[in-house]
Parts: sequence; structure tokens; C-alpha cells
Amino acid sequence: MQQAITHLVIRNPFGTMDVPAPDDSEVMDYAATATLPGDAADGNAAAWAAIAAPSDPLEGIWASRWNGGADPTIAGDTPDKWKEGRAEMRIAGSRIYLRFDWDNGRRHGLIDAARDGADRLVGKYINLTTPAITRPWVGRVVDTMRIDGCFPDGRLDFRR
Repeated sequence: MQQAITHLVIRNPFGTMDVPAPDDSEVMDYAATATLPGDAADGNAAAWAAIAAPSDPLEGIWASRWNGGADPTIAGDTPDKWKEGRAEMRIAGSRIYLRFDWDNGRRHGLIDAARDGADRLVGKYINLTTPAITRPWVGRVVDTMRIDGCFPDGRLDFRR
């Protein structure tokens, strides 16, 4: 008979594997140089999602997309192609969690971030399907319909 692990504490509100060390030096070093202007010229400025905003300003359902890396499980994928999916944001205490998917829901990721000022989010991403893949992530809350995001190799954006 196998013994269950009973001392495991999950920080994120989705009940999935947590992002390891979301505030480590790799994240802070990347955050010190990452810039997201949030202007009309940004690649995430044009509306690309059709999800109604709930009454809460940020929590709820979003659309997600990322590029900057090729997913080896998707035939013909290249770093410049957008991988689109669904996302959900939940806030727990001082942390903001964005759980998202791509490849028609077959692949999943989680961002664990903290606010850095009024509109900046700083944290880390973990690929829940391949947990060895983690990256620093910085986001800018442009408004309740748009979050511009970047990681060292590309973009990871959210829209409604």
C-alpha cells in the first residue's frame, strides 16, 4: 500500500503543482530589464480575444497566447507562431495566479506573480505538462481587457 503525502502545501488556488521560487534572483534579474510599454504599438494592443469581462476587474476567464519557443509536441510549430488557449486568473492574498492552456487544452502552464507597482506583475511560469520548464515572466496590466507579458524568449499575453 502506498502512503499519501500529507504534508504537501499548495500555494496556488488551482490545486496544481506550484511554480518553484517565483521571486528568485533569475526572476528579479529579468524583471530589472524587461520593458512593456503598454501602448497602441504593442503586439498585444489589437483585440484578438472574444471573452466577456466578469464584474471583478481582473479575476476570471481570459484568452492566452504565447510565442518565442517551439512546442515539440505540436507538429510544425516554430518559435514565431502563436500558441493560443484559454486562461483563468485567480488572486490569493498578495499573489496573482494565471493558469492557462494551449494546443486545444492538451498543454498547461501556471504563472505565479506579485504586483510591482500599480500595473506591473513580476513572477515565474511553470509548464505544468513538462515541469522542468520554468521561466521568469513580467506582465503589465494595461486595463481589465489586456495584460501584456514577456519572458526571456518571447511573449505570453492575455486578453478578453
